[in-house]
Amino acid sequence: MVDVTGARFIDVHYHVGPDAYVRRHTAASAGAVYAEHGGWVVLKNHLGSTAAQAWEARQQGLPVSGSIVLNDLAGGFDPRAVEQAVIQHGEDSGLRLIVHLPTVTGRTHRSRLARTPSHPLLGDGQRPLTVTDDSRKLRPEVRELLRAARDLPVVISTGHADGHEVRLLVEEAVRLDLRLMLNQPANPMTGLTCKDLVEVAVAEQVWTEQTALTYLLEYQDWDDFADVLSLLPRTVYSSDLGQPTQMDIAPWLTASQAWFGRAGLTPERIDEVTRATPLEMLRL
Repeated sequence: MVDVTGARFIDVHYHVGPDAYVRRHTAASAGAVYAEHGGWVVLKNHLGSTAAQAWEARQQGLPVSGSIVLNDLAGGFDPRAVEQAVIQHGEDSGLRLIVHLPTVTGRTHRSRLARTPSHPLLGDGQRPLTVTDDSRKLRPEVRELLRAARDLPVVISTGHADGHEVRLLVEEAVRLDLRLMLNQPANPMTGLTCKDLVEVAVAEQVWTEQTALTYLLEYQDWDDFADVLSLLPRTVYSSDLGQPTQMDIAPWLTASQAWFGRAGLTPERIDEVTRATPLEMLRL
């Protein structure tokens, strides 16, 4: 059995194939690289679940756990999709499954990534889905899903919710005492700065994900990137990489150390954002 407590760092957001777009690694090859560097990786997939891939990788001794993205193609807000993924994920990792709310929302945003769809059926993209209805309130099925999640070993992620939706999800997560991760909140579809997050992420049930990719794509300026890493409580640092056009895992680790130094992070804070806080969020 692979033991996460021995990991030097945990990346909670890495894309492998098969995914909606062509990716650099498979679950096994990514897991091998993370193992080589003493890390742990949580796989993400815009098509749906990586739970079974993660389970299989761990049977090969690789430091891998999984997630599910609740886009329309994967069943949307049906709690059965989450239950199936939890079962496939298994119990041997000792970690919660990350449940991402929809990432394909139909909002107008042109990604700066050069991306190739992985299959002809994806040529026109996926059907969009949002967590709010026309009145800008959480959909009843989203509330039902969150209630069901209380009894499951999961962490809910806000996906590509906008700023208003994130605030609604935080309120509901606090009310239900759910673990909630604010998924790359600096991305243009969400648009929350560190100043916003000081208020939004104050509750102890809420973790903030800071990805390398939002900074690499210049969606986030240096000062905000450094402030989130330096100042916010319960910050989780991740890559959001896996794209063939972006850096591989080892260069990301090297670049991260340079960024941490430039931001003036202490060794204790680096350990906090890269290992201790993600472990706290994911542990059962």
